[in-house]
Amino acid sequence: MNKKILSAALASAFALTLATTPAAAASLIDGATKAWTYSHADGGFLSEIVTFDSATRTLWVAGVTGVDVLDAANGSFLQRIDVTSFGSINSVSISNGIAAFAIENTVDRTQPGVVKLFDTATRTLASGTNTISVGALPDMLTFTRDGSKLLVANEATPTVYGSRIGTTVPRINGASPNDPVGSVSIIDMNTRSVTSTATLAGVAQSGSHIRTNTGMDFEPEYIAVNAAGTKAYVSLQEANAMGVLNLQSGQFEKVVGLGAKDFSQPGNRIDPLNNGNKTGTSGYDLISPNVKGLYMPDGMATYEKGGQTYILMANEGDFREDDGDRSAASTLGATGTLANLRVSNTDSSAGDLYAAGGRSFSIRAEDGTIIYDSGEILDREAMTLGIYNDARSRDKGVEPESVEVISIGGKSFAFVGLERTAYSNDDSTVSKRVAAIAVFDITDPANSSFVRMLKTDGDMAPEGLKGYALDGMHYLAYSNEVSNTTSVFQLAPVPEPESWALMLAGIGMIGMIGLAARRRAAK
Repeated sequence: MNKKILSAALASAFALTLATTPAAAASLIDGATKAWTYSHADGGFLSEIVTFDSATRTLWVAGVTGVDVLDAANGSFLQRIDVTSFGSINSVSISNGIAAFAIENTVDRTQPGVVKLFDTATRTLASGTNTISVGALPDMLTFTRDGSKLLVANEATPTVYGSRIGTTVPRINGASPNDPVGSVSIIDMNTRSVTSTATLAGVAQSGSHIRTNTGMDFEPEYIAVNAAGTKAYVSLQEANAMGVLNLQSGQFEKVVGLGAKDFSQPGNRIDPLNNGNKTGTSGYDLISPNVKGLYMPDGMATYEKGGQTYILMANEGDFREDDGDRSAASTLGATGTLANLRVSNTDSSAGDLYAAGGRSFSIRAEDGTIIYDSGEILDREAMTLGIYNDARSRDKGVEPESVEVISIGGKSFAFVGLERTAYSNDDSTVSKRVAAIAVFDITDPANSSFVRMLKTDGDMAPEGLKGYALDGMHYLAYSNEVSNTTSVFQLAPVPEPESWALMLAGIGMIGMIGLAARRRAAK
């Protein structure tokens, strides 16, 4: 074997390997840039939830009065679908050319809502059955991966909450006089009919710190489905719990209490002072107080690793709409740095305070066990960048709202939208609005790590996130509730299958050349 030929072959194959092998996690998205922003016309519209349709190369953005359809490549406006004749839209999801709209009853939200089905090609109501009655206040909906089932989280928020019973501490609230049943509607897309309405009364419970004395029933908030389409994980945010739904039986298997986070532990510091302003310019302090946080996740996602399903949670925290289950910690004897902290009065007592939210992003196993929690990273990194909203520190910090998983170059990344970051004291000053999306490498769940913060000027309060690939590039779309904008980050190129094939062929060629050379040398 000619050594020069072998050397050239080795060099060529090695160069090809370097060009096609995934880089380190950080460098994979170092080049992320904002691709475009679309500012929605108001008319009661509010950019809340965004989803992608690969067939038409469009983004669909739901926002109270309708859905705006945008070109996913450049953000150009294509159409607004007005839904005001049906009600108010809370969510949109797309599969197999069908866009499903979750629409609440605007006359009386405690009454059943509907799902409307639209054809993504014509952007009109789908032919055949296109209206399906579901539970009260359908807040979120999602398809199973194969599109065979559509799941609807019926939040069923009451208009009047239960009132306090007695004077006990922690407080106990009675049942609401008119609380619709929280549920998940399971829709068979072949028949376009509800096959099961899963409720939570009497379901077995595990874990700890499930909130059941708040004057309201369980309220399904968000749904994440496993890859096989056999189980769904439902956030019961105000209850600090997760429902596990068996999609084969159509019934909840259990309710898992999510426990409490100890903010006094190293790496879990919070800023409870609320002594600054909204602009990210004041002095804030991270401390380790004797306080715990109830995780109370909002958005969730799933991903698979080593044959296991993991559930990702954005631990935002939330109270009743009338705030009847929260109080200032000073009412329970707290002084100094903790006096202004807002705590759950149905969980807290003097010297044993529970705030709403984990101020973090978590990864959990199917039984609720925490595999990873981001600790203080979200607040701390926002402070480092000068975009921490110090006027929110007594509440829930940066308020992690939503989470999306995207695989890039053999790595898995979690993108976490932060609802509360800095903006000017004049809220109308668009140039001083700053939104942020935290990125974590979750390729190895137990050893997940913070990668970077995607900071975006002009946007505010990313509510919905959606990853998609288009024309050889990975993108992340995010809908911003306060700024009423939808924006897109260009993340990184999609590795071409041909490149991987060439690399493997090159390695194989090296092996064959080496084997031939060894055989000649042995003769």
